[in-house]
Amino acid sequence: MTKFANTDAMALNNDAVLKRFVDVRQRSEWQCKPLEVEDYGLQAMPETSPAKWHLAHTSWFFEIFLLKPYLKNYKVLNQQYEQLFNSYYNGIGPQHPRAQRGLLSRPTVAEVYLYRRHVNEAMLDLLSDHKLCTEDVIDKVILGCHHEQQHQELFFTDLKYSWFKNPLYPVYASSNKQNAQVVEIDNNQSDLWMEIGADVYDIGFDENKAQSKLDGFSFDNELPQHQQYIHDVSISNYLVTNKEYLMFMEDGGYERSELWLSDAWAELQNSNKKHAPLYWLDQGNQWFEYTLQGLLPLNLEQPVCHISAYEADAFARWKECRLPTEFEWEVFAHLTKKTTQKNFLETKQFHPYVEFSGLPVVRGNVWQWTSSAYSPYPGFKTAAGAIGEYNGKFMCNQLVLKGGSCVTSKNHYRDTYRNFFYPSDQWQFSGLRLAK
Repeated sequence: MTKFANTDAMALNNDAVLKRFVDVRQRSEWQCKPLEVEDYGLQAMPETSPAKWHLAHTSWFFEIFLLKPYLKNYKVLNQQYEQLFNSYYNGIGPQHPRAQRGLLSRPTVAEVYLYRRHVNEAMLDLLSDHKLCTEDVIDKVILGCHHEQQHQELFFTDLKYSWFKNPLYPVYASSNKQNAQVVEIDNNQSDLWMEIGADVYDIGFDENKAQSKLDGFSFDNELPQHQQYIHDVSISNYLVTNKEYLMFMEDGGYERSELWLSDAWAELQNSNKKHAPLYWLDQGNQWFEYTLQGLLPLNLEQPVCHISAYEADAFARWKECRLPTEFEWEVFAHLTKKTTQKNFLETKQFHPYVEFSGLPVVRGNVWQWTSSAYSPYPGFKTAAGAIGEYNGKFMCNQLVLKGGSCVTSKNHYRDTYRNFFYPSDQWQFSGLRLAK
């Protein structure tokens, strides 16, 4: 971790961290403003969590890893919260079963907000005391902020899945008309693909370029920076659209076994999954898509969203292409740093933008599946103690996604960010771009 020896610089750094903490904590509650009390406890499948649980768990993180070990005379509000809101930290202790989080009608929503205020006040006491704010404390506060921003994104993905089970198709936010005028992408354009030459490239987060603690943050799975050889490759400048994916479906894509990996094909045959992206609905021979803006006619020009890695891989085979590796994607992102638009949570679109001709969206919009297994970089080390369980123990049977989504916070994102999910997962804002 980057060292900041100058005392004055350290104090300024602490003030910036305090501001980030306050901003992040306020955003979580801002996101909940459109909810009714009945919405806070929804959990439509074990992989999702209720909004109330997200609010409490992110407070639990600060309490367990900062307030208890560093703030003298800190008093917990309720000792049982240590187990109720522990996600997966076996080093801390037992956890309430994940699939039963939606059964926690108590504590009430009001009591969870009281818990947040209790933790916030204690954290402000800790952060206001420069003598207590050691480098280790500041590092953990920044980690806690990014942890909460991850849960802010999960808030949207989880709520959307639960609301989709409601035939009323609830609306989180009114439709943003920003994409009303659509410019078609000319498939004959020469700028559809970016050519990347064979070479050795730096991959992962560069700690040496950090100007501050906030700028110098990365998750441990982005480290250490290392070199990777990449062969000649072409990467699509544009994400795959709904229109293209619909063509795949109409060409019998879901019925052609030669396009699917063995596990994917077996899952298709042995499940009741519909043969379409998660939130697509065929109503009277017209496709609709459920969004956080409600049920809307499918916009053919928007990037396809909420598909699994299995679906992304099958589509790529249908196009006689493939998914990029995470290393190819990272180099591609570096080469397009100044030539793209972005669609993060701050746009309040809550859905992918249309990519206008000549101006693709590389960052934000949808997480993009890669073909890379989620595994450690050479020299990867987990942190000591329970906090070391954050990422490393999940490096098995999952694939890496890159690029962020329309519900990712801008100041939480980095091109080196490694998201990871199981290849059958659809409920995240996940899409794809092609490689060949």
